Amino acid sequence: MSVRQEGHVSRPRPAGPAPSAATGRSGHAATGRAGYELTKRLLDLVVAVVLLLLSAPVMAVVAVAIAVTMGRPVLFRQVRPGRHGELFELVKFRTMHPVDLTAGLVSDRDRLSRLGRWLRATSLDELPTLWNVVRGEMSLVGPRPLLVEYLDRYSPAEARRHEVRPGITGLAQIRGRNELPFAERFRLDVWYVDNRSLALDLRILVETVGAVLCRRGITAPGSPTSPPFLGGTGPSAGSHGATAPTGGSGVPVGSGTPAHLWTGRLPG
Repeated sequence: MSVRQEGHVSRPRPAGPAPSAATGRSGHAATGRAGYELTKRLLDLVVAVVLLLLSAPVMAVVAVAIAVTMGRPVLFRQVRPGRHGELFELVKFRTMHPVDLTAGLVSDRDRLSRLGRWLRATSLDELPTLWNVVRGEMSLVGPRPLLVEYLDRYSPAEARRHEVRPGITGLAQIRGRNELPFAERFRLDVWYVDNRSLALDLRILVETVGAVLCRRGITAPGSPTSPPFLGGTGPSAGSHGATAPTGGSGVPVGSGTPAHLWTGRLPG
C-alpha cells in the first residue's frame, strides 16, 4: 500500500499596492530633513565651541565690567521655551539694574545701564548664549526664544515656531529685529520652519554679521527694549491676521515693514 505524501505547496502572495510616487518623495524628503538636522547640529556644535574659545578673553573683560558697574550677578538667567515648548535656562550677560523703587529704577528704560545699552548694541550680551547652543537647547539659527507666558497667547500657526530649536539669530533678526511688530516676526519664524535649509542658515549667519555691525533693529520704536507680546496677531485678530503679501523670494512682507528691510532674495 502506497502512501501519498503531500509536499508543501507554496501559494502566491497577493500583490500589495505599489508604492506611489508621493510615498517615495515623502521618504526622500524625510531622509533629506534628517541629514539636514544632523549637519546643522554638527555645525552648531563646532561653531559654538570655536566662538566660545575665541571670545573667552572678551567675555572675561565684559564680566569684570558688569561686576564693577552693576554688581553681581554678572549673568542673566531666565527660563524660556525651546523646541516643542520644552523649558530651558537661557544665559546672557546682564544689561539691567535690578528693580529699585527707592532709586526710581522701575521701567526698562530706567534700569538699562549705559554699559548694558552698549552690550545690546554690539550683541556682546549674547556671547554666553553660545553655551545653550553647545548644550543642544538652542541653535545658531532659529526663531528667538521668547517668554514662557507667551505660549498661551500664540495662535496655532504662530505656535509652529516651536517646531525647531530656538536660535541666537534668525530670519526676523536680519529683517528688522525689534523694529518689526510681533505679527511680522512670527510670520518670518514660521516661514523659516517651513523652508529651513543649510543654505538658508548660512545666508542668515552671513547677514547677521552685517546687521550687528550696522546695529539695525536693536530697539523697538519708542522703547529701549521689545514691548511685551499680548496676543491677538493670529487669524482671529481681524486684519492683523490677514495673509501677508510675499516678495519674490516667498518671504511674507507686511504692510508695516519698512521697505529697506526686504531687499535681496533668500534661498528657500
